[in-house]
Amino acid sequence: MVGEIAALSVALCWAIAARMFRVLGTSFSPLSLNLWKGVVAIIILVLVTQLFLPPVSLPATAYGWLFLSGVVGIGIGDTCFFQALNRIGDTQSVLITETLAPIFTALLAMVWIAEWLTWQQWIGIALVLVSVDMVVKVKRRTELHLFAPSGYLFAAAAAVCQAIGAVISRDILTRYTVDAFNASLVRLVGGLAIIVVLMIIMRKQWLPKSDKPLQMWRTFALATILGTAAALYLQMVAFANAKAGVVQTLIATSAVMSLAVAWVLGERANKATIFWSFAALAGVTVLVAAGHISAHG
Repeated sequence: MVGEIAALSVALCWAIAARMFRVLGTSFSPLSLNLWKGVVAIIILVLVTQLFLPPVSLPATAYGWLFLSGVVGIGIGDTCFFQALNRIGDTQSVLITETLAPIFTALLAMVWIAEWLTWQQWIGIALVLVSVDMVVKVKRRTELHLFAPSGYLFAAAAAVCQAIGAVISRDILTRYTVDAFNASLVRLVGGLAIIVVLMIIMRKQWLPKSDKPLQMWRTFALATILGTAAALYLQMVAFANAKAGVVQTLIATSAVMSLAVAWVLGERANKATIFWSFAALAGVTVLVAAGHISAHG
């Protein structure tokens, strides 16, 4: 259950950070936001790995695959998602990406690392994804006027990139002895490398613009610690202890977790949203139970 709990913790971190990143989108371009959150997270992970953990020795190929998973999953994937946010809004972006990513991940894991899910796990995945989709659709209000075909393509591309990054990470974490902090660090370096290249090629502005820079950087620091450093570490813990398709599905519950965050902030949900949130919780229960049975059966 360690993997499943870690995956749900990632979803919670992302749900909290998403609100802050949405606000930061008015100051940063998608690429610059991805760049600076990567820089801060790398500094945090370097301090942890150098000061508190023993040195890790992996074959060059393992480092290469982790680096590639960061290039695809973090560098390209996150940038595509931020582009989708700007074009079709957060509701449609989350709906497409979080629906397709778990399916792509489960299918790719079958082909790449021969990781098969039980029929009970497929039922849990279906229940979670349908419930998350319904929650997102119920939440949709003012974004109906947003329609840009490129936004949907970016959201789908983000899902594909997430799936590739997830399966590569799962493969390396189960094949070699490497802790989640060091694995996260290598992935982040890979993601940052491609972002720097893209910013140079596209001649994007490196620094953000804000009327309240101190407040902006405080929000940025908190969002990065939660949504990047902590979330990426927990994601590696999850991939090391649970099947890739299951992890990606549980992470998709971030859309439902955001309702809990909204409730804490004083926002109230309607009956339909509450119903589908409990349906998603039922799906999570099925997934966790099925994983426990599979592990001990």
